[in-house]
Amino acid sequence: MRARLSDVALRARVSEATVSRVLNDKPGVSPDTREAVLAALDALGLERPSRLRKRSAGLVGLVVPELGNPIFPEFAQTIESALAQRGYTPVLCTQTPGGVTEDEYVEILLDRQVSGIVFVSGLHADATGDHERYRRLVARQLPIVLVNGYVEGLPAPFVSPDEQAAAELAVSYLTALGHRRIGLVNGPDRFLPVRRRIAGFRTAMRTTLGLADAALDELISLSLFGVEGGEAATHRLLDVGVTGIVCGSDLMALGAIRCARRRGLRVPADVSVVGYDGSPLMAFTDPPLTTVRQPVEAMAVAAVRALVDEIEGHPAPRSEYLFRPELVVRSSTAIANTH
Repeated sequence: MRARLSDVALRARVSEATVSRVLNDKPGVSPDTREAVLAALDALGLERPSRLRKRSAGLVGLVVPELGNPIFPEFAQTIESALAQRGYTPVLCTQTPGGVTEDEYVEILLDRQVSGIVFVSGLHADATGDHERYRRLVARQLPIVLVNGYVEGLPAPFVSPDEQAAAELAVSYLTALGHRRIGLVNGPDRFLPVRRRIAGFRTAMRTTLGLADAALDELISLSLFGVEGGEAATHRLLDVGVTGIVCGSDLMALGAIRCARRRGLRVPADVSVVGYDGSPLMAFTDPPLTTVRQPVEAMAVAAVRALVDEIEGHPAPRSEYLFRPELVVRSSTAIANTH
């Protein structure tokens, strides 16, 4: 164990004596140092002493969509971290096309007797979906929190970004740069967040540019989420002469940029593009992407706080918490080229 003690000490950047104190559950070690030593143990594949294993307050399911969109790993990591800080062990369930479904994951989690479940952008975001599955979970008094979506009349806490405000932020910014022909690229409108963003886009275009609804119809182009969907939807908008494009995700924005370039247009000299989600990776695209950032950290903390309150018998308000997104200006937007 001596060699192992030194390995753990090296990895946790503490003395062997400190490692020994943590392993023997002795006082005089700060919570941060204790966490660092336990994390080093886990990273090295060493078993925690049995006296330190009882610390988990319980398992919590975390159901997220595929991890291809970098915003979902960010949500998963932030929620997992917030759960761990409250003493809960997260069980990550990632959906992939043709893989395990959300309902199958729920059955697995119930078999493992989880204390609660957090759903991120799940079937609750699909306005056309069957939401009875969530009512059944509530009826069996399993604490659940739903992130990025809302179901009318479902007695559970919801945590969402303000999608309407996100669209309004992007439109206001582009109009301030002198753009008058602004288009919206978004995913399928069966999703509630998409419907909200369309509503925000229409409101902003009406109030800032005085456009009628009929004139707005040709400026809204819906497709599948993802780079390819963004590219396909952008073709239609460029055909009607837009100079600014507001996108429903950062990946769609990358598709919009690719489409513009394939048509011989420069971004941002000819076309300005605004993404949505705010993945940190978007600072490194070409050009670095102007985007509207989801407040992932604040939303994750609120979701976990609501779930833990429910688990511990202090019911959280059965309502939707809306978090205001933030405009992050980079190099994919510029003053409108009026020539």
